[in-house]
This record gives sequence, structure tokens and C-alpha cells, in this order.
Amino acid sequence: MQTALLTCSPDTPLHEAAQRMANRQCSSMLIMHRNEVLGIWTEHDSLRLDFDDPGSLHIPINEVMSSPVSSLHQSTPITEVARRFGEEQRRHFLVVNDEGLPQGIVSQTDIALKQGLELYLCLREVHDAMDSQPLVLPGTLSLGQAAAGMREQKRDAAVVACENGEFGIITERDMVRFAARHPGNTSIGQLVSRPLQTIDADDTLLRARDILIDNRLRHLAVQDKKRRIVGMLGFRHMLEGAEQRYQLELRQALAQRDQALSRSRLNLQLAERVIEASLEGVIITDARGHIEFVNPAFSHTTGYPQEEVLGKTPAILSSGRHDATFYADMWQTLRQKGYWRGEIWNRRKNGQLYLELLTITAIRDSNQDISNFAALFTDITHIRENEDQIRKLAYYDALTRLPNRRLLEDRLELAIRHAHRHQQRLAVLFIDLDHFKQVNDTLGHAAGDELLLDVSRRMVARLREDDTLARLGGDEFIALLPDLHETDEASRIARRLIEAIDDPFEINNQTFRIGCSLGISLYPDDGTTVEQLLQRADAAMYRAKQEGRNTYRLYSTSMDVHEHRWLAMETALRDAIDSGEGLSLHYQPLVERDSGRLASMEALARWHHPRFGPVSPGDFIPLAERSGLILPLSRRLMKMVAAQLRHWLDAGLAPVPVAVNLSARQFWQFDLIEQIRSLYQEYRLPDGLISFELTESMLLDKQQQAVQILTALRQLGCQVAMDDFGTGYSSLSYLHQLPITALKIDKSFIQQLGESQGSETILAAITGMAQGLKLTVVAEGVETDAQLDALRRYHVNLIQGYLTGRPIPAQQIAERYLINESRASPP
Repeated sequence: MQTALLTCSPDTPLHEAAQRMANRQCSSMLIMHRNEVLGIWTEHDSLRLDFDDPGSLHIPINEVMSSPVSSLHQSTPITEVARRFGEEQRRHFLVVNDEGLPQGIVSQTDIALKQGLELYLCLREVHDAMDSQPLVLPGTLSLGQAAAGMREQKRDAAVVACENGEFGIITERDMVRFAARHPGNTSIGQLVSRPLQTIDADDTLLRARDILIDNRLRHLAVQDKKRRIVGMLGFRHMLEGAEQRYQLELRQALAQRDQALSRSRLNLQLAERVIEASLEGVIITDARGHIEFVNPAFSHTTGYPQEEVLGKTPAILSSGRHDATFYADMWQTLRQKGYWRGEIWNRRKNGQLYLELLTITAIRDSNQDISNFAALFTDITHIRENEDQIRKLAYYDALTRLPNRRLLEDRLELAIRHAHRHQQRLAVLFIDLDHFKQVNDTLGHAAGDELLLDVSRRMVARLREDDTLARLGGDEFIALLPDLHETDEASRIARRLIEAIDDPFEINNQTFRIGCSLGISLYPDDGTTVEQLLQRADAAMYRAKQEGRNTYRLYSTSMDVHEHRWLAMETALRDAIDSGEGLSLHYQPLVERDSGRLASMEALARWHHPRFGPVSPGDFIPLAERSGLILPLSRRLMKMVAAQLRHWLDAGLAPVPVAVNLSARQFWQFDLIEQIRSLYQEYRLPDGLISFELTESMLLDKQQQAVQILTALRQLGCQVAMDDFGTGYSSLSYLHQLPITALKIDKSFIQQLGESQGSETILAAITGMAQGLKLTVVAEGVETDAQLDALRRYHVNLIQGYLTGRPIPAQQIAERYLINESRASPP
């Protein structure tokens, strides 16, 4: 509901009122004089304006307002509001309080947004609710002609066919803007909103709702499989479709009831069978509300057999959650309108609460007096539970059902406050499983998931009742131990956890051990904030891993020295990124499997520091990730690649495409495409000379947004490869939707050729799938001739590994490959 009312006086010029509505993005405005509501002017009223006469837009608004204004009480149920929208063919109601004073304005869009998920589950697909005869206007029409067409066709939006073959959309809200600032004789083809946002007719209404909300839209054009516009969809259509379905269900229920009662006069036994077979609960009472009949579905849902409720009132099911006013309003509606429909909480015989969707209908005799009431209800508790489960996933790990990092940090924050107030101590235990990756690689991810479940169950069983165990992700866990009396208590619990995980595991009839490394930080000794305690427990865990694994370490001042070294290294890396000193690139060739000819190269970062010496990428890349330097580092490396390519071109060489690895943070940067486009322009590079590699895990959570970014990269001519394919949680269902060009098979599969039947089966599946999708396949980590020979049985295009070439500096790569390639190229 729009509670901040937008009002104006009756003599306000129309264009000024329209400007205020446009600024506030409101769909209606009340016209008031001395606190009295005189009328209302809405977006729909804008269609009645004469846009061909700009002078008419300066008349007082009271000359074009709608009056009187339809209103409803603020306590009116949403379902009743939706019904009145349908019956009275209105789009806005004024909401008033007991004194009749305005409290807000409710629109059809408000009602559609407040509907529960069952609306979208019931109306499953877009074509169920869309306007199948959308208004399509030529872009050459004037604004006045367009408004007249929309008014005559009773449409709140129209698709506009522009001269260049594109489509746009014009809506009532656009008309309000044009009323505020008249565009003159401009054709609507120049005024419409583009591009036209579309959705497939077979898509779900739930996805359409998400698109409308996420993009702050009110309309979507609907297209068929041939990309033709076949409909229009907005919140109004969803609401009308839902109301029609509700009315259809009610009419069907009433028809079944009337038919059953009619047949009961001839054959009561047949009527009873029909009602008994219903999956919905049925209650029939007399005019005073005493139960005369219930069907088996009633007994199944409530737990009350028929003999226990006959003669009693439905109050036997009362949950106590609704007050007397709720029931008084229900009976008042029943007497006035003859039926009531809504959601109500009731209680089963065993005391369990449940939520039902209830329809009560008054049955009248030949004298039109109420003789009975018939109630039909459906248990919808599971629908609400599903919605609660969706909310729960935001705070709990989907696999183990343990708290996730978000909930852990909330609990840790509260525990710190409690410990500070009561002068107590607490401990944070950072737990990392040892050799977990080997289990994943050997037994598969399903076995890895089962192992994580077993580990979490064992650790929960070893913790105290008030302790919290959370999963950060992967094989990392955090245990929060509040109310500690001594440090040894945390050490004892740590030993119990290590012993629990050290015991053998048995999965898929295979027995194995893994172990864990554990770090402990204490409040207030090691930190007083959430970040400090987590960071220092993490540091202690790494120390335990470095000193032999399957043990625990407490955070200590000696670890501060280690942290200072990392801080110094971080500072040095920051300086290297700013100046470029010490940073270099090595290039590893990718060659064609059959011809051995150079196809492309992968750029690999190297760092040499005067104090730290050569620093492994395995050290400085995670350091850059942890310290937030990964973005400036990535930009620096991309510039170095572009500069090297420009140097080779100026030297008369013919460089092949060079692949750059994109980090997750770099990939999701809002200006990534603009950065790459600027790079091509600054270094005058031919299209496609820089390509990109990314891991599949980067795309799992935001597949649709990823498709947009990948499409933009492809439009720049860039090749895109999915790296380390097969090692993550691959989702083949969306792979065909991604505009990628290559798959790089992880070296773990290559190294097990001839040793693992499973690896060969997976390799055959991946290469076969890639061939069907017309993707280039790159085999990584090829180190022996035997591996190369084995790969000839599969659809593999390119080879990368020590067998065909190690990463080497730019000068060597040019001398070894590019000079020969340049000589082999035709003049």
C-alpha cells in the first residue's frame, strides 16, 4: 500500500500534478480541499488526455479527475481487496480508517506483490496469465494517437514497432511523464523504452515475478519459441489470473456441492460417496453452526473422527491464534456476501497447529433463508514450511544443516558481548580436514558430501550443549565455545574433535582415515572482535597444518611474527603492483594435438622480490585474494599481457591468442567489459588476441548474470575457456547455455589415464559432450608420451603441459615459437 499519500489542490495545473507523480513514481494522486477527498487522478486517466493539444495539459486537474473515489477499510483482507478489484474493474482503492480518514492507496500491483508463493505455483506458466492479444502500435504514431489506441483497446501498455526492426514499450506511466513534459510532435518510436524486456511463454510465473521485481518493471513482453511477440504480462494480469482461478475453484466447489445436494434428494448414498472421495476437508453445519456432517478428509486432516464432532461447532478446532474480531468479521462477511474465503490457523486433535485455506459458503433454502453452511478446506502448512525453509537456507549450510558463516558471526558477536558483560572467556576453533581433496578426487563428490555429513555428526556429538558448530564451506568448520572457565577446557574439546575425526570412516564399502588440523583463539586473550578471533584461529590452524597435521595449536605471539611477515609481503606486493617492479609473465604454449602447431598461450604471473626472493604463485595469489589486492594485481597483469602483444606485433611477429585467468572478484566487477574494451583500444590490438579462462565454481550462484558477462566478452571477439573442468560441482544442465568456447580438462584426469577406469569414463563423457556442443577441448597437465597417445582416443583438440612446453619468459616464447610462426605465415 502507498502510505505516503500524494495529494494536490483542485486548481493544480495538470502538467504540474503529472510532474509530481512522475518524480514520486506513484500511480495515483488524490485531489483534496480542506482535508476532504474530492477525486483521484491515476496513470490510467492519462490516456484520456489530448496530447495533440499541449495547451490542454495546463487545465486544472479537477477537470479531468475521477470522482467519487472508491474506498475500503484498512482492515479489509487482501483476498477481499483482490476480489473487489476484479468485480469493480478498478485499479486503485482509497484506504480509510474507522473515522473515514485517508490512510493510503492500494493498487493491483500492491496486491500482486503481497500474494504468497502459492499464487505462482498455481498459475504455473506465463501463458496461463498473459494478455494473449497484446496491443502493437507502429512507431510512426503521434503520442495522442497512441494514447487513444491504448484507451480504446483498454490496455495499460503497448508494444511499439520501431523503424529499425526493434521493439519498445510505452506504458501509462510513460504517459504521465509526457503529460508533465510534453515532447511535442515526436513520434512514439522515438519516445518508447528500449530494449523491450521479454520472457518466454513457457517460463514460470515465479521467474516472471522475480524479473519484474529485480528490474523494477511493471510489464514484460511474452515471446514464443520463434521470438514472436505473443502476449503481454504484468502484475495486473497475474492478479486477474489468480482471481479467475480462485473464482473457478469456488464455482467448481459450489457446483459440486449443489450437484451433490441435488442428487442426495434422490440418492443420498451416491452423494456421500462423492464427498467422501474428496481430498479436501468438508464440513456441513446447520444455520446455528452445529456440525451435521464431515467427510473422511476432515478426519484425516484434523484427527477427529465424525462421531466426536457431530453436534459440536467448528470452534473445537480453534487454535487460539485469532481474536474475537477475526471471527466476527468472518461471520459478518458470510451474512452479507454468502461466502468467506481466507487462511486460518486451526489445531488438530493431537494439539498440532496447521494452516488451512478455507472457503465457507452459506446455503439457502427456497425462502432464501440460510439453512446450512458448507466449508471446504485444504491443509497448506507444507507450503508455508517450504517458504520458511527458503529463508532458513540463508542462515544454514545446505548440505550439513549446520549454521553458515553469516549465522556464526551473529552468534559470535552475541557471545563476545555476553562474555564481556560477565567477565568470561570463550574460544573459537577453526577446523580444516586433512586430505579431503583426495577423497573427492578418488571416490567422487557424492562420497565427499557423505563424508562431510559424517564429520559434522561426529563433531556435534563431541561438543557441549551450548556450543555452536558451523560450516564455512568446503572442508572448513568453526566451533564456538562460550562460557569457558579455563583454557584447558578448549584444549580438551579440541582433542575430542581430533579423536572423533581420526577414527576410520566407511563410505561405499571403503574404509579410510582423514584427520584434521585445528586452531584455537581465545577471548579476550587473542582478540576482542569477531574478525580478530576468526583470523587468529585460522592462523593457528595453518600453523597446526604446517607442523604435521592432525593436531591443534593455540594462537600465540610467535604467530604474530608469521603474520608480520605476511604483512610485510603484502606491502611488498602492493608496491610491486603500483610500480610493476618484480612482476613478470611466463607463457605456456597450447599446441594442436595432431599437428603440434602452436594454437594459443596461457599467461602465468611470476613475482621476484629482493628480500623474499622468488615468491610462488601459490603464495602471492592467495595473499592478494586475502588482502584485497587481487583486483589491482589482475589489472596490472592484463596490461602487461596487452603491452607484450603490442610489442610482438610491432616487431613483425604473429602472436597467437593469450589466455588470462580471471579471478572471481575480477569477473564480477561491474566495469570488466569496459576495462577490456579500453585495453584493446589503448594497445591497438586485433579482436580476439586476448582470451580468458575462468573456473566453473565462479558461475554456479549467478548463472543468468554470468551469461550476460560472457556474451559481452564474446561480442568483443574474446575466446572464453572453462578451466579445471570436472573438479567442481559441475552442472551440465546449464553448460549449453553458457557462451564459452573451450573446456580445459583438469590434469588430475590426465594423470590417471591407464590407472583409473573412472577417470577414463569421465574423460570420454566430457569430450563427447564437448564435441556435441562444438567446444574446443584442452587437456591440461600432459607430461608423458603415454598420456599423449592415450588422449588420441578422445575428442581432444589442444595439449598443454610439460611434454609440449613449460612456462617460459616472453623472449624465449618468441624465439621458440613466434618467429617460426611468423616465417610460416603467408605474406
